[in-house]
Amino acid sequence: MITAVILALLCSAPDAAGTTLPPEALGAPPLVNESPTAWACTVETLRSGRECVFEAEVASSTDVQSQASSNIRTLKEIGHTLCLQAAKPPSGVAADKNLVATCERKYADAAEDACGLDGTVPVIDAKGRFAPAARTCYRQLSTVLQDTAMMATVASACCQCAEKRGCPVAGERCHENVSHQELGATALACLSNQCGEACSLMMPVSHPASGDWRPVKRVHPPSHATGSL
Repeated sequence: MITAVILALLCSAPDAAGTTLPPEALGAPPLVNESPTAWACTVETLRSGRECVFEAEVASSTDVQSQASSNIRTLKEIGHTLCLQAAKPPSGVAADKNLVATCERKYADAAEDACGLDGTVPVIDAKGRFAPAARTCYRQLSTVLQDTAMMATVASACCQCAEKRGCPVAGERCHENVSHQELGATALACLSNQCGEACSLMMPVSHPASGDWRPVKRVHPPSHATGSL
């Protein structure tokens, strides 16, 4: 502790000649790096679902109405890109266009609901970090993206096949119904016959001989954490 104090005093003091040390000198004051840390909550952590810290420093806004609109607009403008990435199945094929559309709608609703921050502060600072007041906003957006990524993994291939083969689960709610295994007997029978391989992640392990199809609930892998430390 004492050594650290001495070093701090040495670094802050001029040299014997009374001149300031050059920045590269060993005894010069440390240079402050004001760029976001690896833990800062940014658009990249929002996309990836990594743990992060809300470390932005933002000044209060005076024009709250304009600031609230700007906050929502800022996040909506990146919604398509984030949803496009979230809706891309892990197989590397193109993003599921139906899932992208659903994601964009839910993302926009979340931005409208929670990201205006009443216009009190900017939602993101000049360095791209989310403001501490944006915790609820960040979490709601993250939930949309993580749910979309989960559905892209377990349901996209199945829903795309169902749409092509005319199974009665195609449509806007297909991804949710498939990923949550909320399907009726007719839909399950069609998927089993027409899309067995594409729907293998959600098909029942077995079914009774009576033909009473009941999906076996499986526990999905948890999504990445998205809170602050």
